[in-house]
Amino acid sequence: MNNWITLRSRRLSFQLNRRTILMIILLLIANAAAAVICVGLGSKMMSPFAVIRTFFGTGDSADAIIIFSLRMPRVVIAIMIGSALAVSGALLQGIVRNPLTSPDIIGISGGASLGTVVFILYFSHVSIRFMPLSAIAGAFGAAFFIYLFAYRRGITPLRLVLVGIGIATALTAVTYMLILSASFTPTAVAVKAFTFMTGSIYGVSWDRDVLTLLPWILVLMPVAFIYARHLNVQELGDEIATSVGSAVQVKRTILLLISVALAGAAVAIGGAINFIGLMAPHIARKLVGPAYGGVIPVSALIGSLVLLLSDLVARVAFVPLDIPAGVFTAAIGAPFFIYLLYRHRNGS
Repeated sequence: MNNWITLRSRRLSFQLNRRTILMIILLLIANAAAAVICVGLGSKMMSPFAVIRTFFGTGDSADAIIIFSLRMPRVVIAIMIGSALAVSGALLQGIVRNPLTSPDIIGISGGASLGTVVFILYFSHVSIRFMPLSAIAGAFGAAFFIYLFAYRRGITPLRLVLVGIGIATALTAVTYMLILSASFTPTAVAVKAFTFMTGSIYGVSWDRDVLTLLPWILVLMPVAFIYARHLNVQELGDEIATSVGSAVQVKRTILLLISVALAGAAVAIGGAINFIGLMAPHIARKLVGPAYGGVIPVSALIGSLVLLLSDLVARVAFVPLDIPAGVFTAAIGAPFFIYLLYRHRNGS
């Protein structure tokens, strides 16, 4: 029995394993169920059936206001940010061939956070639509310095991680210093900056947040999926990839641009939500194997599910407090990272 399904167009061709398709379907169902549960739980509890009826326009009008005005933007943002961070991490791990890599661990998210906080503190009068550009600029600046300091006749996995952790720590310190030293900044703006640094999607709205992030997701995610097949070739090594006709450096640069832009755009809206970019690709490879045609979409669905569930726990477990979702992703991800460091301790 053939376990592969081939999708062809005039210019592109993809092969997907039947197991990958099954996992995508199951994860889509899990995400849909998690979204319904997240929408239903809160200060006013709604059953899943009441939520579904409201979606189809037959529910209570008061429930519809709560769902569509207050809770759905948070769910949609969680799905977009979780999937963007997961795909960014998967691309980054493939580019540098390092399973310990993710945007937050090696400092790319730290650079995006610095760029966003600079925007919040000094350019809050400018339209929020430009905030992802500031975050992406910070992310690219961090990526440049990480590569500069980690390169020494090549880059080893452990050196890249250690340099990245150092850069990330330095960027976090600079970011907090800016917040604390900006005496001219109104208290509300400073509080917003501090909340941002913990990784929170509290208080998001359709116009200010969802519509700001949506264009980046709609453009970058399909491009990431299309270019993912080049990572499969690069896994064979640069010489073999070049010999089969792949423009290795050009494709690698494009993939890096996509990864950094996805991380920067996600951080601009959700703040410093850590470890999703590390965990989701590892789980995806366990589920569907190493082929990036499956790893990318499965990572996206796992990342969105992790952030949905983390934000749900953060929102309802300590009522009336609304704990930042980044606290719970860090609580899960930090032990996972220590485990990976132990496994790859001889890779230096």
